[in-house]
Amino acid sequence: MNVTLPGGASSFSSPQRHGVSGGRVSRLAELKSMPRGPGEASFFYSDHHFQYDAVKVLPGEYFVSSEDMMVMTVLGSCIAACIWDGRARAGGMNHFMLPDGEGGEGGGRYGSYAMELLINKLLKCGARRETMQAKVFGGAQVMAGFTSMNVGERNTKFVLEYLSTERIPVVSQDVLDIHPRKVCFFPVSGKALVKRLAHAHPESLAVEERKGNVVSVVRSTAGGSIDLF
Repeated sequence: MNVTLPGGASSFSSPQRHGVSGGRVSRLAELKSMPRGPGEASFFYSDHHFQYDAVKVLPGEYFVSSEDMMVMTVLGSCIAACIWDGRARAGGMNHFMLPDGEGGEGGGRYGSYAMELLINKLLKCGARRETMQAKVFGGAQVMAGFTSMNVGERNTKFVLEYLSTERIPVVSQDVLDIHPRKVCFFPVSGKALVKRLAHAHPESLAVEERKGNVVSVVRSTAGGSIDLF
């Protein structure tokens, strides 16, 4: 079932294609060879559905770019914040697991550090806080019986309060509920696509999410719809 989400259109539309079509040479080899800092996503691939060069953001990672490519992740109770500056034509995504924790190695698993990493990298790419906008995804309750922990709710509450404090407007969100999500973000245009995945094996999703194995999550879930917003 297609759902119109706040802040966008109600029909699906593929973004402008780049990288693996139209006679343009893929930049995958170059992207893979570029040095990456701690916590930066580095799993590059060719997305044949959208015909884009793409990168997967695993739990605890982030990625910022001003190139015409796609940034993708899969979420359960975790949160992905997609932040974009239209003037700088740069955007990025993070993927954190819990609201608070220590920084340093693996610190991107925690919201407070993950948000700092993402925003600071955007500033280095020429973005400005006053022109940033955010789209927020995730925070689902994917495992029955885990309601007492409220991990998804805690993550959602944290990211919305953080962005409010930083005065970065949230122009669209798809959060909470029980559905795992696949999110595709296009950093140059700021467009985001979300696919709510079938809720057939939530325990498997939660285990894979803790492992950071997004590839297995994608292969073990199916169904849902994908909408432009």
